Amino acid sequence: MAKEANGNVQITFSLPWVLVGKAKKEALEALSKDAEIPGFRKGKAPVDLVEKNIPQNTVIEKALSTLLPKALADSIVEYKIKPAIYPKFELVSAKEGEVWQVRAVTCELPAVELGDYKKIIAGELRSKSITKEPTKEEKEQIVVGALLESVKLDIPHLLIHDEADSRISNLLARIEKLGLSLESYLTSIGKTPETLRQDYEKQAKEAIALDLILNKIAESESIKVKEEDVENMIKAAKADPNVKGNIDTPEQRQVIGSILKRRYALDSLIAQV
Repeated sequence: MAKEANGNVQITFSLPWVLVGKAKKEALEALSKDAEIPGFRKGKAPVDLVEKNIPQNTVIEKALSTLLPKALADSIVEYKIKPAIYPKFELVSAKEGEVWQVRAVTCELPAVELGDYKKIIAGELRSKSITKEPTKEEKEQIVVGALLESVKLDIPHLLIHDEADSRISNLLARIEKLGLSLESYLTSIGKTPETLRQDYEKQAKEAIALDLILNKIAESESIKVKEEDVENMIKAAKADPNVKGNIDTPEQRQVIGSILKRRYALDSLIAQV
C-alpha cells in the first residue's frame, strides 16, 4: 500500500493462481449459461467451446469481480484506510498458472481543521466595506468565499477528476438536447476543451472542499436533520416531472439527509453575518 502526494492511495493485490483458476472456471460456467454458440441451444454449449468464443477479457473481468471485493475488504482492515470512492482497478499481470497482480487506486478524504472560521467570516464581511445590508445571496457568497479561503484542504486528484467528469457529462447532455455540437458551444463561450476542463476541475475542487467543510461544521455544531424535513424533500422531488427513478430508498434518504445537514450548517453561518 502506498499513499501518493496527490492524495491517492494505491494498493497492489497478489492473487494466488489456485484462487484465480477456480474463479475463472466458475466465471466460464456462469457465462456459458447465456452463451449463444452456433449449433447449440442457448446455454447448452460445452464450456470448453464457450471459452473459445468468449473474449478473454470478459472471462477475466467476471473472475476478478468475485475475487477483488474480498481482497479489497481485507486490505482496508489491514492498512486501516477509509476509501472515499470505490477503487479503479488495473490488471498488472495475468499469466496462466502464476500469481496475478492487480493494482487498485482509491483515495481518502483529507482531515478538516476549521480554525476560528466564525471570526474569519466576520472579518471578511468587515473587509467588504458594505454600505447597505447585503442580500442572503450576497451573504452566502461571503461565507462560502471565507470558508474556502481560510480552510485549506488537499483534495485528492481522483475525487476532482471524477467530479469534473460528472459535470462535463451533464454539460454534454444539455448541449445535445439543444442540438448543438461541443465545438460550436466552446466557440460561443470562447473556451477550448483544455480550458473548459480546467474550469470544471476548479469548480469540482471547490465544491468538494465546501462539502467537507460544511460537514465538519455540522458535526462540530451538532446540527441534526429532522425526518420530516427529509420527507418533505422526497415529496417535492416526486412532484418534479424531471426527477427520474425511485428516490425513496434508504440510500437516497441518507444522501438527502447529508445535503440538508450541509445546507443547515451554511444557513446557520449566513444568519450570523
